Amino acid sequence: MSLTDFTERSHETLITQTPSAELAPKEEGLSEADLPNTRRAVSADNGEVLADIFQADINMAIWQRELPGSIASDCRTLLNSGVHPNRRILLPTTKIDRLAEVLPELKPYPHLCADIQLLADMFSYLFELSGVGIRLTTLSGAMCPKFHVDRVPCRLITTYLGTGTEWLTPDFIDPNTLDLKANQEFPPTSINHLACGSVALLKGELWEGNEGAGLIHRSPSVEPGQLRLLLTFDFGSADE
Repeated sequence: MSLTDFTERSHETLITQTPSAELAPKEEGLSEADLPNTRRAVSADNGEVLADIFQADINMAIWQRELPGSIASDCRTLLNSGVHPNRRILLPTTKIDRLAEVLPELKPYPHLCADIQLLADMFSYLFELSGVGIRLTTLSGAMCPKFHVDRVPCRLITTYLGTGTEWLTPDFIDPNTLDLKANQEFPPTSINHLACGSVALLKGELWEGNEGAGLIHRSPSVEPGQLRLLLTFDFGSADE
């Protein structure tokens, strides 16, 4: 099964028919001489592009998708109801289809819940995980306003409502002058914005062979009175 198949089938069918052994091909370990000097981002309008994250010279893969109206409506209704999720859980992959039992605040919003389940299935399938660290949070300001890299192997990010994550084009980054601790300024032309609804995999510093080359990104500013609904996934284990 390919990742594209996930986006074309119902969640119920996906849960019962995905063979755990059919995983996206992973790159064999590279010697230091084989490691690329630069990194790049790739994007496409289908979920298959997420598997490109295994290429050594890619540190960001973006599935450019337009959020379906039913999901967007669930998100608006959720926040307008006064329920502002701020949850962080470790979910075994065997319980992904029971997400609403773990996060009961999602029960009235089946389209949003099903989409989170779909993305969790894709994430765990791609990386052969037994558990997914899920974070669903409502933000009224920038959670991480400074450009930074993540100390993780890889993280999935999508914004359901509001402005998407900002990230730097690798071509504009000079490793000889880069100093993230100094709150360094970057030209506006180097700053990209992840569209609301798009799904991105961000390679971090703990990905083998990617030390010193994690994707540089930050949270966007949020206008007064506005809210942002953010979902992130990290690697997890059912044994944790």
